[in-house]
Amino acid sequence: MHKEKILVIGASGQIGVELTLALRKMHGAAQVVAADLREQNPLLAGTGPYVSLDVMNKEMLHVQIIRQNITQVYLLAAILSATGEKNPSLAWNLNMQGLLNVLDIAREEKLSKVFWPSSIAVFGPSSPRVNCPQQTIIEPTTIYGISKYAGEFWCNYYWQRYGVDVRSLRYPGLISYKSAPGGGTTDYAVEIYHEALSQRSYTCFLKQDTYLPMMYMPDAIRATIELMEAPADRISVRTSYNLSAMSFSPAEIAVSIQKQIPDFRMAYQPDYRQSIADSWPQSIDDSVARRDWGWKHEYDLDAMTVDMLQNLG
Repeated sequence: MHKEKILVIGASGQIGVELTLALRKMHGAAQVVAADLREQNPLLAGTGPYVSLDVMNKEMLHVQIIRQNITQVYLLAAILSATGEKNPSLAWNLNMQGLLNVLDIAREEKLSKVFWPSSIAVFGPSSPRVNCPQQTIIEPTTIYGISKYAGEFWCNYYWQRYGVDVRSLRYPGLISYKSAPGGGTTDYAVEIYHEALSQRSYTCFLKQDTYLPMMYMPDAIRATIELMEAPADRISVRTSYNLSAMSFSPAEIAVSIQKQIPDFRMAYQPDYRQSIADSWPQSIDDSVARRDWGWKHEYDLDAMTVDMLQNLG
């Protein structure tokens, strides 16, 4: 088997940093090229090669992929849900054109695999709220959700038509202590731990009983790598896999934190992000991922809370 050479686009973002580090541990530092539009994340400094790259510049992207002998691409560059609502056309252009550029080059250069993240944002108000299934009514109402849903079909199309081995996960809200969140609706669940430690209080931008599907970053990174490592004949879904670990509300995460920090206090001031959250399912059925490639989550809410507070403290 030839050695894979991996390009991670959007490597300085919330998922990108930890995924890049995990891939470098697996494949060797030199085999994983980190790329982003912005400055290199300090956590990546000195851990392996870094290039400045704009996924919207297809020629430069193509040149880099050839020059670096890239065989796999992880495309993580995106504008997230809450940020996207402020500039819909920019979010659409970046989220769509970036993907099409990568898929096109993957087809031309016969790359071995492409990873592209989808999101629970593909679901809309008409999707089932509880245990939302893999195949269901999908009518997204945010520009982020619309772009992710269209992207899923592009991935499927490039697989069906050109045999590009592109794989995808519908990430739930992701929680991490290493890098800052990037303008998503589930970001309160990251901010709350920082504020719990520094202020002993947090004012949440969602209502206390807003249940959303969530996942601790180590599980998300492991899911991504396990999906990419799975034999192609185990992959039955070429749009994007439902992925789940836990669902909780702001009130429940507050109780979990109070077990560790008894004087922690929570207040609520719902803003425009509430309507985004209300359009998404409260929990996700990911039985297809569990069946196809053996997905299992490790962290529940309390285990995550303990780990987050230890690492941030």
